[in-house]
Amino acid sequence: MSAEPGSCHSTPGCTLQDDRDTEVEVTESSGNLNMDLQQPILSALNVLRNEIRSAKEDSGLSGKVAVTSSDSESGIFSGESELCVEHESDLDWFCCSEQKLICSHCTIVGSCQGHTVTALANRVTAVRSLCECCPEQNHLVDVCEKMQLQALRIEHFINKTLTAKERALQVEASGARERVVAQVSVVREAVDEEEQRLLEAVQREEERVEQCLLTQRAHWGQALAMLTQTRTHLVHTLTNTPDIQLATSGQEIADRVEDAEGVGEPCDTDRLNLNAGCSDSKLMRGLWASAILLGPIAYGSAHLTFDERTVSSLLSLSEDLCTLTFLPKRSRQSPPYDPARFDSWPNALGTLSISSGTHSWVMDVGESGAFKVGVCYTSMGRKGSGNNSRLGYNGQSWVLSKYDGDFSFCHAGKNTPLHVIHKPKSLGLLLDWPSQTLVFYDPDSSAVLHSVRHAFSGPLLPAFAVADRSVTILH
Repeated sequence: MSAEPGSCHSTPGCTLQDDRDTEVEVTESSGNLNMDLQQPILSALNVLRNEIRSAKEDSGLSGKVAVTSSDSESGIFSGESELCVEHESDLDWFCCSEQKLICSHCTIVGSCQGHTVTALANRVTAVRSLCECCPEQNHLVDVCEKMQLQALRIEHFINKTLTAKERALQVEASGARERVVAQVSVVREAVDEEEQRLLEAVQREEERVEQCLLTQRAHWGQALAMLTQTRTHLVHTLTNTPDIQLATSGQEIADRVEDAEGVGEPCDTDRLNLNAGCSDSKLMRGLWASAILLGPIAYGSAHLTFDERTVSSLLSLSEDLCTLTFLPKRSRQSPPYDPARFDSWPNALGTLSISSGTHSWVMDVGESGAFKVGVCYTSMGRKGSGNNSRLGYNGQSWVLSKYDGDFSFCHAGKNTPLHVIHKPKSLGLLLDWPSQTLVFYDPDSSAVLHSVRHAFSGPLLPAFAVADRSVTILH
């Protein structure tokens, strides 16, 4: 079997020959290569380097060193050789093509026929020669040195860094648990106290209304009895009293009629209803809104856009239907007439009609100095410059407004100033239909800016107005 040029030998019994003519035999001795396994690897490798260098100097040659010691003497084999699974022969050859151990039969009739092969002893000697024959380019020694240094770093990381991290973890975790317990304890205590206060307020209000109802029932019960008695008496007098006696009963009849007329008409008043404000609490509203906005259930309106049919001619609408921009006069155009379009105020409405569930949406107000965000009834006026089509100036719209740097809540023409320390770049709205609650909040901190409860009587639409720059619906 011929060997390929420049490759390993391919016939059994061949020897690994160096390109140079001179060979130096290096034999093992108990005093040089038979080192203690417990000796540090760097020291062992240094000894090996020195011995190879000395062998070269003694021979007076600068060529590569060929190791000629036998397999058993050099420790190439452990004493037991593995067998080829296919031919049940010793694996005493190495296939360079497939980089695996083979037997002699594999090279002749087996799967490695025609491959570049070499004797196992020569292969081991060649691998070792990388270390023994080239001390100036000692790659394996360098790799071993790097491994030892890496091992030292890993050992330091395990013994020092990880140990310190474990101790720090215990301290930090304990502190974190204490903070959580302390914060929850404060919140729980505040909630418990507020709950007790509100329940007592509701109880007092219930008792007040019950007392009013009892008083009204007693009063109007007496009035009903008196009217019934008076009517019965008058009917009996008119039908059964003789004419002579009836002629002298005029004053009595007049008195009874006067008493009946003085009863008056019953009327329903707010005092007969439970005051919804008795259960209202800024603390509870804030916690409730935060729980909804930051809790495990996310409420949102991912598909909310501006309804282009409602967009005023004073505004332009982006192609994605999510940005409104206030237009200067020279840029305004007259859009087609639409009964749903605002024709005088810079308003627009959203596409989502709300009459159930919980919904929230966020507006990017950016640097706009004049805008309104809120909700309105679907029946709100759209035409003319009167208050019926002006957001916040009628009983059909509820908006948070920013103008000249100040924030306020507007409804039915009444403006409630809001003390906003941090001027938000975005505003969120939360509308909970079951509790009839509208909340304006800062999305960055989830801080409640304002909230209102109202008995909404019909479907609501998101409402917007902008008189400076742009506002955008965020999804």
